[in-house]
Amino acid sequence: MKPQTPQPVMRGLGRGGPGSLVGGPVEKPKHLKKTLLTILRYLKPYRVRLIIVILFAILSTIFTILTPRILGNMTNDIVDGYVAGQAYDSVIKSLPKGTSLPAGTTGKILLAEMPDSIKSKIPSAQQKTLATIDFSKGRPAIDFKAIMIIGLWLIGLYLMSAFFSFLQSWIMTTITQRLVYRLRKDISQKINRMPLSYFDHHPHGEVISRVTNDIDTIGQSLNQSATQIITSVATILGILIMMLTISWQLTLVAVVVLPLSLGFVSFIVKMSQKYFYGQQNSLGKLNGHVEEMLSGHAIMRAYNGEKKSIEKFSQTNQQLFTNGWKSQFISGLLMPIMQFIGNLGYVGVAIVGGLLAISGGLNIGDIQAFIQYMTQFTQPIMQTANVANVMQVIAAASERVFDFLEEPEESGEKNALKLRKKIKGSVVFNDVNFSYTPGVPIIKKFNATIKPGQSVAIVGPTGAGKTTIVNLLMRFYDIKKGEILVDDINTQEASRSDVRGLFGMVLQDTWLFNGTIAENITYGKANATKERMIRAAKAAHIDHFIRTLPQGYDTILGEEADNISAGEKQLLTIARAMLADAPMLILDEATSSVDTRTELLIQSAMDKLTVGRTSFIIAHRLSTIRSADLILVMRSGNIVEQGTHDELVQAGGFYYSLYNSQFNEIIS
Repeated sequence: MKPQTPQPVMRGLGRGGPGSLVGGPVEKPKHLKKTLLTILRYLKPYRVRLIIVILFAILSTIFTILTPRILGNMTNDIVDGYVAGQAYDSVIKSLPKGTSLPAGTTGKILLAEMPDSIKSKIPSAQQKTLATIDFSKGRPAIDFKAIMIIGLWLIGLYLMSAFFSFLQSWIMTTITQRLVYRLRKDISQKINRMPLSYFDHHPHGEVISRVTNDIDTIGQSLNQSATQIITSVATILGILIMMLTISWQLTLVAVVVLPLSLGFVSFIVKMSQKYFYGQQNSLGKLNGHVEEMLSGHAIMRAYNGEKKSIEKFSQTNQQLFTNGWKSQFISGLLMPIMQFIGNLGYVGVAIVGGLLAISGGLNIGDIQAFIQYMTQFTQPIMQTANVANVMQVIAAASERVFDFLEEPEESGEKNALKLRKKIKGSVVFNDVNFSYTPGVPIIKKFNATIKPGQSVAIVGPTGAGKTTIVNLLMRFYDIKKGEILVDDINTQEASRSDVRGLFGMVLQDTWLFNGTIAENITYGKANATKERMIRAAKAAHIDHFIRTLPQGYDTILGEEADNISAGEKQLLTIARAMLADAPMLILDEATSSVDTRTELLIQSAMDKLTVGRTSFIIAHRLSTIRSADLILVMRSGNIVEQGTHDELVQAGGFYYSLYNSQFNEIIS
């Protein structure tokens, strides 16, 4: 039975902790502005490159913006050439037969001298064109050579636009990938600075989701949206200027719909923001549950927990579905709404443009250019709306990443004392007090003195504080009151890395990582020679087994190291501890889940390992610690008895009752 008080534990050490909690309350989303400002701070080292990206985006946009006006001029040249020819023909046909025009005659002179009876037969649009004709040069026609030159200019502009677009995309991709690299690095370093209590109360899958899903979302979405928003803003401003050069009346019609568009964008962004955050949060919960079920799959199946697991998965998956559906549906409303508003603008431009063309205020090419600008004007607004959606995704992912990076860290270690190079191994606990939750003490006035080289067994019922003592000894947690001395040096005044370097560990729950057997053995001593590694393996009685494998020490262990037995895993961890050659040891009874022959090998290896070292043994089976130099009997966070096995049995106290209860269980 677990203790009532939540008791975080060192992973793999002891069996009294709460384990990983999946789920947790859904946090309220923070303000989008704050998150974006944090992202901008991360982008500060790349400000020069960002300026170049902005410059290239603006240049690409300028070249794109110029093309509709040039196309309009091309259209005007074609139309003017055609209309001028028609006007020329109309004038020639209206002259009496045999009449010739004198040299130097222009359309302007001709119109001034032309009788009203003839002039009235010429359409007003053609009269305007007629005024520009020099009749002495013959019939005007479309200048295809000039049009071809304009076409070449257009091709050049399109190529320049594409070139600058490629450059800014290439630079922005580099920036975002460097940002993602830095975020992953920061989280990796943050994990190593976090207190153990955080991981005891947060599911591993949640943390993994922030490193993978959330950061990937930031990288992919930011790369797309950053350049798009720059291009969109530059396009909107540039098009406004170009539209004003064509007609201020049409520009006014186009701009009238802008406040309406922005209002809808703002409204939908606010509605969808909480669902985007909920989507990322639900995804993290789902990852945590899947990771937990996969790591404990055999146990789950053994206890017929499939139904419960599926129910929990379905519940979290339903939350993910609901948040995902709502976020996508609400954000999906932007495009049709923007298209509808854009179409209203087209209607207004068509009506006003037609009236201006009839009155002669605009040419056909100008209207064509304006309609193209109108299309380009609504596109960046729609893109801005789409970017607003993407920014919600970025904000939701970024908030989770930044929340993790802002979590409280382990206290600083400035001016930490240096431990002696040679530690004898004496340990003193002086009035140690500790609690995981304020006001709920776990360890109370703990006092003990351990001499160098002693074998110390810590026994007691579940929840007595055995694992907590070891956690405090290795500074996985800092004590609230009192002191722990190693060779008269207060461990609170030394660095955590120095303190932890004093201990080798062999835990009941073995930990081996995906890599070669050699890499696993040398994990705590990476610079060890091959000869020293083999000596450690021989001392741990595992060398023979390793040499029977096809690749020997280069054999790759799977992610769960399930290609070797539990006993072989344990012998590998003992070899690792032997190679580390630490002055003190922490041993969680390691022989409870192996056969008798392997148990004897493990016990023999552990006997060799403890020679000359101060050893702390968390004992579950009291029959295995009879030879301990000192037994600390714990109950409710206090030492209630201490002494050798024989002394404690003779005393007939709490240890005696524990020992007899286990002995009677074995007999029965």
